[in-house]
Amino acid sequence: MLISILAICSLWGIASPVSAQALFPHVLHLDQRELEKQGLILAQEAAELAQIRQFEFALTRARLASRLAPKNEKVWFLLGSLFLQKQELDTAINSFKKAQSINPRNTDVLFALGSAHFQQKKYDKAIAYYKLGLKFKPDDAEGLFDLGNGYYMLGRFSDAIAQYNKSISSNNQFWPSINNVGLVMYEKGDTNGAIEKWKLAVDIGKNAPEPLLALAVAFYMKGNYHQAINIGKKVLGTDVRYANPKFLKENLWGERLLNDTRRFLKLPPIQNIVQQIGNTTYAN
Repeated sequence: MLISILAICSLWGIASPVSAQALFPHVLHLDQRELEKQGLILAQEAAELAQIRQFEFALTRARLASRLAPKNEKVWFLLGSLFLQKQELDTAINSFKKAQSINPRNTDVLFALGSAHFQQKKYDKAIAYYKLGLKFKPDDAEGLFDLGNGYYMLGRFSDAIAQYNKSISSNNQFWPSINNVGLVMYEKGDTNGAIEKWKLAVDIGKNAPEPLLALAVAFYMKGNYHQAINIGKKVLGTDVRYANPKFLKENLWGERLLNDTRRFLKLPPIQNIVQQIGNTTYAN
């Protein structure tokens, strides 16, 4: 809107033509501070729109904000986050790098760069950015968790558990790290150890669906069918996405756990609950 108004004002500033005289518009002097102020207002509107998942409208405002306030790292971070939401990863990375060039110590930007490269499956680059962010914020539970995930995807399980444990030490209520220690333990064949971790994650996470379903699968594989099916019904009745192995794989479930989950999802009582909710992809 600001651009349009300025354009109209410039037209109205043109002097009346004089015979045999060249026509020159008056020069419009723009206040850079005012432009940046307007850019930050647009960025705030974009952030509010993103919160209600109006991403296209948010992106339009964030793009304009980045032009009006090109030296503001938070604007570039917001723009990158919106592109990340749209899975336009290269564009997101470019925006994050502009933010990084303005403030190389911004840990939110560094962790976001790690996340973007992680989603591109460039785990070594993701790890490098996570480490750089942790250099400035070493006790960040989420950053340590993300670093653990990077090691996990490279099959470096000992390194992954070390980072998850650091994350838990930093925040003992951060259940995703506890959950992922369970994921590693299960892949290494330590079912009982995984169950203990998932029980703790469920307790802290107030019955979060991921560790609950993992518990259900582990109980099923240990022969506790009644308990497993009851838990499975509870999870899938709340969030049917967890009946899709593709979704579980995106959440870093390993092959051993995925194979056991596929067996669990084929049980008639579990199939019934999934079909009642209209899902047809649970056995993919």
